[in-house]
Amino acid sequence: MLGTQFYHETIRKIVVSFGTMFNNIALVRKDNSGTVIQHMKVPLAYGPREKFLVRLREDADLTKQVAITLPRIGFEIKNLSYDPTRKLSRVQKFKKVKGANTKQLDTQYMPVPYNLEFELYIMAKQSDDALQIVEQILPYFQPDYTLTINDMSDMGIKKDVPIILNSISYEDSYDGDFTSRRALIYTMSFTTKFYLYGPVTSSKVIKTVQVDQYLDTPDKSPKREQRYTVTPSPASAEADDDFGFNETTSFYQDAKDYNLVTGEDE
Repeated sequence: MLGTQFYHETIRKIVVSFGTMFNNIALVRKDNSGTVIQHMKVPLAYGPREKFLVRLREDADLTKQVAITLPRIGFEIKNLSYDPTRKLSRVQKFKKVKGANTKQLDTQYMPVPYNLEFELYIMAKQSDDALQIVEQILPYFQPDYTLTINDMSDMGIKKDVPIILNSISYEDSYDGDFTSRRALIYTMSFTTKFYLYGPVTSSKVIKTVQVDQYLDTPDKSPKREQRYTVTPSPASAEADDDFGFNETTSFYQDAKDYNLVTGEDE
């Protein structure tokens, strides 16, 4: 069981979708008369907050050839945990005809619920810049915002993924001398509720079901009494067609058994 290679990129899709929500935030700066003098798109990057703060402290004078600019948005994964409150049945499966091959059926067990926690950092030098960014985010979370993600393209499964805003905190890192660079930091904590999927297995479509019925247990060497057979109607029906069933009942008293290898009564 374990060791079967599969990778549906589910967690990667969640991370990319989360970051995409915040990659088009912009802010403007105005002069005393209210005229817009600057319009800029806020940079977004994946990484821990400490990494950005160290970069700021080490290059407070912006003398290095490459320096971090503010304002900036960063985010990172904080935790991944199982969510028992959304547990689904273990025995149910998704089923789908395999592409153009209508004689093959793909199946997959129900997914497993997990929560992925993120922290989003808004870093700015000026208070007004930070507030502009915060006000462009908060109105969309009440306290959740739902994204539709193409979870399993092979199985044609799409899921609504709620992203829940848990908390907001504020920090002013300016605690040094006048040469230290100031950074206002708003930290937002989010929880994303999603599902992880197991491997997809393929099998042939069953076209005939046959059951032989006996009046006693096998150790008594009973004679078969009845055979019940079910086939699709029409017989040419494929897995994704709308079809019915033909049911046939036959009676025997010949003491023969059906051989699964040869397909004959012996």
